[in-house]
Amino acid sequence: MMTRNDLRRADINLLVVFESMMRERNVTRVSEKLFLGQPTISSALGRLRAMFNDPLFIRSGRVMEPTARAMEIYARLTPALDSIAAALSCSQVFDPLTCNSAFHIGLSDDVEYALLPRLMQHLRKEAPNMTLVVRRADQWQLPQLLLSGDISLGISHTHDLPANSRRRALRLMRPMLLRADTADESLDLDGFCRRPHVVVSSMGNVIDDADHALSLLGRQRKVVLAVPQFSALPALLAGSDMVALVPDYVALAMAQREGLRAEFAPLDLPAPDLSMVWRGASHDDPRERWLRSRFCFYLGQEQEWERTQAVA
Repeated sequence: MMTRNDLRRADINLLVVFESMMRERNVTRVSEKLFLGQPTISSALGRLRAMFNDPLFIRSGRVMEPTARAMEIYARLTPALDSIAAALSCSQVFDPLTCNSAFHIGLSDDVEYALLPRLMQHLRKEAPNMTLVVRRADQWQLPQLLLSGDISLGISHTHDLPANSRRRALRLMRPMLLRADTADESLDLDGFCRRPHVVVSSMGNVIDDADHALSLLGRQRKVVLAVPQFSALPALLAGSDMVALVPDYVALAMAQREGLRAEFAPLDLPAPDLSMVWRGASHDDPRERWLRSRFCFYLGQEQEWERTQAVA
């Protein structure tokens, strides 16, 4: 068993390389992620093998497969590195005006399109030297990105999350109907069912909550197109009679920017939570706490702004 005094021989930089290799399984990707040359990474792997007296990684085609010993080390090392990072961050005084840190966050497509632009307007004023690195992350991708440490914070509709993560509901995702035609009247249920529908689904699903709600009424609609992202909708709906159900913040953003029409759907639909989730290891990091507070504050303001737009 290694003692506290033995820790003087350990190089934390090597442990960071080891953790990155466990995630990426590729020397080139680790080199790019850590901004180090490939010879430096190869040298670090050699020192790690000597430190642990184990090959650690065996080349298999283009990937480096971890040994059983490497898997055991990784399971023990990841929470330890999280604790070290949290302890070091607690000793730092955080000033957003001088912060030049990079924050890795995951956003679902709807949040990136509709909410990120207004949020960035505020963040550029409060933390002009800060960098946001955004990963596309839906409800299925978020858990793995949090677990791997590739992101420290994510915003999406969420399901199952890693055991050590935290969650906070930010707002409801109220469905609204988006259309491009110029008819004055709002669609009633008959018109809603007659119109061809576009569905946005990263998984390619064409059946969603609207179909379940319609089936309870003995009705159905016709989905003619499923696309993976919301940004395609303005061009697709333009000049057509197609309609799309989207979260209210997406509908109102597209109505403002693209000249589309947003209205409430003529049937009752679920309004799930849009949630912010983050790693338990970053919970007490003052930089991460500040960033989470900005998301909470400005998304709340965004919702109040949307209420005024919907009433107007």
